[in-house]
Amino acid sequence: MSAPDHPKVPRKAVLDASFFFGEYPAEGAIYTTPSVIDELKDIRSKGNFEKWSARGLVVLPPGEENSRKVAAAAKMTKDSPVISGTDRDLIALALDLDASLHTDDFAIQNIAFDLGIPTVPLGQRKARRIRWKFRCSGCGRYSDTDGDCPVCGAAIKRKLK
Repeated sequence: MSAPDHPKVPRKAVLDASFFFGEYPAEGAIYTTPSVIDELKDIRSKGNFEKWSARGLVVLPPGEENSRKVAAAAKMTKDSPVISGTDRDLIALALDLDASLHTDDFAIQNIAFDLGIPTVPLGQRKARRIRWKFRCSGCGRYSDTDGDCPVCGAAIKRKLK
C-alpha cells in the first residue's frame, strides 16, 4: 500500500502549524507567521520547522491593513468566536503575499474563501463554505453574536444556517 498523496505546495504558500505536525512536501516560496512558531511545542514540529527554515522558509508578521480586513471578514462569516490570533495572522499574511493558505482548519478556510484566498487542506477534506447564525439555547431567539441571551440569559450558540 502506498502512502497517501498530499498536495504539493504551489509557488507561494503560507503554512499553518498543522504543516509542521506532519510530513508534507513543499516547493517554492513558503512562509509562516511568528505566532505559528509559538504554537510549535513538541520536538517533531520544532524539528520540522528547523528543517524547512534551513530550506528557505520565511517567517513574517502580517500587515495591519489586511489584519483589519480579516477581522471584518471573520465577523461577517461569524467565525470570530472560534478563530485565534494565529489564525487571523495566517489569513492576513496570505492576503499580504497573494499566496495560497495551507491548513486543515475549517474556520480559516471559511474566512479565506470569503476573502478570495485559495486554500489547500493538508490531511483532511477541503472545507465547504459555511454560513453561521447565532441562536439562544434556551428560548431559541436568534442573535447577531454569541454570549448570553438578553431575554432568558441562556447561552447563545453558533449554529449552521
